[in-house]
Amino acid sequence: MKTTRSKPQLTTDDGSNHRVSKTHAKTNNKTNSTVSKKEAQSKPLSLAPLSDMRPATLEKIEKAVRQLFAGHDASDITMIQIANAANVSLQTLYKYFGDKQTVLYTIMDLVLGRLAARMMDHLQGIDSVEDRLRKTLWVCLDFVDTQPDAVMVLSKVSIARFHNIAIYKNKELINAFLSVLEDGQKRGVLVDTVPLHILFDVFMGFVSRLGIMQNIRQADTPLNANFDVLFGMLWRSMSKPEISVP
Repeated sequence: MKTTRSKPQLTTDDGSNHRVSKTHAKTNNKTNSTVSKKEAQSKPLSLAPLSDMRPATLEKIEKAVRQLFAGHDASDITMIQIANAANVSLQTLYKYFGDKQTVLYTIMDLVLGRLAARMMDHLQGIDSVEDRLRKTLWVCLDFVDTQPDAVMVLSKVSIARFHNIAIYKNKELINAFLSVLEDGQKRGVLVDTVPLHILFDVFMGFVSRLGIMQNIRQADTPLNANFDVLFGMLWRSMSKPEISVP
């Protein structure tokens, strides 16, 4: 009777396992290294505070931004063009802003910040809701008349990107204006059948449309030259029907 011997099973030697482990380790290290590099690249660079920049330099950059973006499509503007127009180094722009979009949004925030401060100042000491709205509209239309380039630049900012301009999230400014509208509703002067934000949108929509079309039409006559008529139109749209028209 023959005895059948089972064939020995093939096994992987320790050396082979070691080589496979080393290969996997190298692959993992490369993958981790690639991920780390991508993560490092995606992290925002640390920018120098704008307060460190000389006022004269910032003024030149603002002037360049307003001129370039008012006359050209935003996608066509480069950091080099901004640097050349402002007569500053490209390194300076990257040091304080980092990219083109941040240059644009930061400069427009400064421009609108000055407008906001002026509006707040003009609201002081006025009790009448009508007079406060009148003064606010006058300041806004004066901005359109005296700074048309800034209006054109703002018209090219996508609505979805407005949140990148810090002044639009300034609670102090927004609340100050909303308080005027709220006071008007409580006094029975302004329409109170809609939320406050609707009244706010009516006012801002009125100013925005006038400002953009004033520039597109290249009108010679300033908006404030017809201020009383314009305010009468706005007031009728926001006040209760029984309130007398100014």
